[in-house]
Amino acid sequence: MLSVSFYSLAAAVLLGVLLIGLHLRATEPAQLPPWQVGALHGVLGAAGVGALLLALGGPTRGVETGSSAFGWQSAVLLVAGLVAGVAIPVLARRQERPSPLALVAHGGLAITGFVLLWAYASL
Repeated sequence: MLSVSFYSLAAAVLLGVLLIGLHLRATEPAQLPPWQVGALHGVLGAAGVGALLLALGGPTRGVETGSSAFGWQSAVLLVAGLVAGVAIPVLARRQERPSPLALVAHGGLAITGFVLLWAYASL
C-alpha cells in the first residue's frame, strides 16, 4: 500500500509541476490550465494520502534508523497540503486567478510531505 501511495503522489507532484508552469505562463485568465487537469491532480493526491493512511496502519518501519515518525509527519503535511489545495479553487471563484499565497502554501506543504514520504518509503 505504501508503494501505491508513493506512486500516486509522485504522479500528483508531476501534474502539480505542470500546473504551476501553466499558471506562471498564463498572462490572462483565459490561458489558465483546464480545470480537468487540476481535478486529476487533486484526485491523485487524495488517493495517495488515503493509501498512505491505510499503509501507516501496518507494521512499523524505520525504527533502526530513527525515521519511524516520517510516515505520520508526511501524512500530516500531505493532509494540510490537500486542504490548501481544495482551498485554491474555492478562493479562485472570487478572483480571476488563484491566490499566489494559496499556491505557494499548497506546494510547500505537499512537496515537504512528499519528500518525507520518499525517505520513509525508501527504508
